[in-house]
Amino acid sequence: MPKSKRDKEVTLTKTKRKGKETKLKLVDEIRQCVDTYTNLFAFSFDNMRNTKLAAIRGHFKTDGRFFFGKNKVMALALGRIAQEEYKENLHRVSKYLNGQCGLLFTNQAVDDVVRYFHTLKDMDFARSGNLATETVELDAGPMEQFPFSLEPQLRKLGLPTKLEKGVVTLTADHAVCQAGDKLSPEQAKILKYLGFKMAEFRIRLLCAWSKNEDDESSPTFKKLAKKSEGKKRKSKKNKDKSMGDGQIMETE
Repeated sequence: MPKSKRDKEVTLTKTKRKGKETKLKLVDEIRQCVDTYTNLFAFSFDNMRNTKLAAIRGHFKTDGRFFFGKNKVMALALGRIAQEEYKENLHRVSKYLNGQCGLLFTNQAVDDVVRYFHTLKDMDFARSGNLATETVELDAGPMEQFPFSLEPQLRKLGLPTKLEKGVVTLTADHAVCQAGDKLSPEQAKILKYLGFKMAEFRIRLLCAWSKNEDDESSPTFKKLAKKSEGKKRKSKKNKDKSMGDGQIMETE
């Protein structure tokens, strides 16, 4: 059947594509911060969550600014090579803009910022694609921590469950995950219901660029990156573990 000439594709979204103007605006804002703030940090992050980022922004609300733009655009603002850098030694910061990373401008002392982020660690529920940090195995028997209304959902996620006298019961031993496994959406959901937090939220400072009080002196550059010290641990968890924060509620 011939296609009607009156048929037209209509775009329902009103989102505008970010063009050159947006990128140039980001470049200008970063360079303004270079002129305004004393210290600049490049950092990487793992398992970022909006609620945790909001708390960090609050800490630097009156004396700092974060940037999470495209790495190439941020590198362009700072200068990718010595001949292009906006200020001396900024091209050395650009070399650290790879993967999940960002920039922090602040007037707080370098040692204070390093100390703050060094203690900033928090565990959260893992998502699909994260690696399991431990082995989780469940023994057959009653799972009294779950309400009976959740049984169909648990069975749909792959757990061998059924209702016995209104109590969710695991009909056979079940291994939810093994340490080092890449978690599927179903495994991540089960671990959340069980209350296992396997994702560590952490920000690692990679380097610091600082102005000197004497404007005639060259800004200093300091490497801060350290090797990851993450370790995998394996343990068998009892099925009676309380759900805690993971109790049925949906969170980001």
